[in-house]
Order: sequence, then structure tokens, then C-alpha cells
Amino acid sequence: MSQSPALSVSNLRKTIRKKEIIKGLSFELYPGEVFGFLGPNGAGKTTTIRMLVGLIKPTSGSIYIGGKNVQTQFGEAMKDLGCIVENPELYPYLTGWENLEHFARMDSSIHESRLQEVVELVDMGNRINDRVSTYSLGMRQRLGIAQALLGNPKLLILDEPTNGLDPAGIREMREFIRFLAEKEKLCVMVSSHLLSEIQLMCDRVAIISKGSIITIDTVESLLAEQERVVWSAEPLGKAKLLLEEVTTVTESDGRLITLYDENQIGNWNRILVNAGIEVKEMKTKLPALEDLFLELTGGEHID
Repeated sequence: MSQSPALSVSNLRKTIRKKEIIKGLSFELYPGEVFGFLGPNGAGKTTTIRMLVGLIKPTSGSIYIGGKNVQTQFGEAMKDLGCIVENPELYPYLTGWENLEHFARMDSSIHESRLQEVVELVDMGNRINDRVSTYSLGMRQRLGIAQALLGNPKLLILDEPTNGLDPAGIREMREFIRFLAEKEKLCVMVSSHLLSEIQLMCDRVAIISKGSIITIDTVESLLAEQERVVWSAEPLGKAKLLLEEVTTVTESDGRLITLYDENQIGNWNRILVNAGIEVKEMKTKLPALEDLFLELTGGEHID
């Protein structure tokens, strides 16, 4: 990509009680993209996010936000960062507008016109003067994002932004995050346990396991590399034994599933046919991100 990265992480490490928790992470995020950050329990995802937002210091390595070094230019770097880690911190007895005014007072560069801009951006004009205690969870999330956007950051980090939302709220939040990236050219980094949503929402994903990134790529490329072939054949047991001699096979709902290999698929079919097996159907299928995640992490579940 030709533009400068919104976030640049280089050889990031964190050691706690003589145990290395984060093992040399390196990646870059760019304006206008939604980036998924995924990891099973204990993978180091939360520790990494805490280092990115300045809550804990790395043992070594560097973090640049908007071209500013988090360790040596902390204040300047934080101006280019907006984040919600877990749930947004709001005052329920104040109105949405009063909440924004309160947080804006912490930064003299934020003028009232910016408050109005973020209210319009998160589409809360009709309810911004109501008390936060009357807001739905989805509205609180939107107000929290409005608060995170007050300083006009280059990078927005959202930890579980759809947590607790109903299906309609999840879809609305996904569309809103895509809007921020595409229309506002904001870089959005999202962590979530809803892998189906990450698949629909994100341009690229990184999967972290045991403190290391095991893969990072576009969602489309990751899934294409793991394309499957679904076989319907009789007798199924005999077909499975023969295919297991030449490739990895799993069984699901009375069908066999193998990896797609363009150079070998014809040979595998001939092996079955020559053995008297009736191949009723062969079709290619892209896996869900959840399937790929479980494969890459050895079956570990996400946070």
C-alpha cells in the first residue's frame, strides 16, 4: 500500500514474570481498512491491545500510531488513537451530549462543532439529549464510539464491539464499522469472538496463538488457500479409506471433505472410480473463518 500506516508494530515483545507472553509481533494497518485481531484464550490478544493503547509497556519492540512512537511521543501518539476496551465508560445520569461535553473538556483542541460532527457520524441526533440510562446497549456502543472519535483519530481500536447485541444490533454495528472505514477513511482494528462477523466485516485478519502471529492476510485469500472439495460417494467407508491414502480426509453429514488440489483432484477421482466406487458428486467449497481458525490454532477456541 502506498499510504502511510495508521499503526505500525515491529518486533513487539512482552515478558511477565520471566515468561515471554508476546513473541515478536510485527504488522501494519492502513487508513480505510477494518482489521480483525483474533486469538484463542491465553494467546496474548488482550496483552497486545493493552500495549497498543498505552495501558502497559512492551518489554521491547516499537509501536507507531500515525507515525508517532508510543514510547517516546506518547501524548502525540494517543491523539491519533481512539479506543473502546470492553464496554464504553459513560455517565448514565447525564445525557449523551453532556457525556461528550465532559470528555471534550479533557482536550482543549476539541470544539463544540466537533461534538456535533461525531453525533451526526454515529446517527444519534434524535436521542443525544436523552439520558444515557434510557439508551439501549447498541446506542451506548455508538455513543462510546462517538466519544472515541472526538479527537479525530487515525486509528480506532474496538474490543468486542458487538458483545451483548441482538442479531439486528450486530448487523447494524458491522455496517457502521464498515462505514467508518470506507467513508471516513479511518483504520479500525476489531477483536471479536464472533468469527462469522469478522469474516463479513474485515478486510484483513491476523490470528495470534501462544504469543505469535500464525497468519495475517485478507479474509478472501486466507479462505481461498483452504478451499475444500466435498465428496458424495458410495460406499462411503471404502471411499474414505482410499482417499486417506493420498490426502487428509474428514467426514461430515455423510460426505467426505478433502483439501482442494488442482493438480491431484482428477487422480483422486480416478482412484475411486477404478475401485468401483460411485462418485455421485464433487464440489468445491470455501471454509468458514471459524473452521480455518480452529485448524490453525489446533482446535483452540477464541476468547
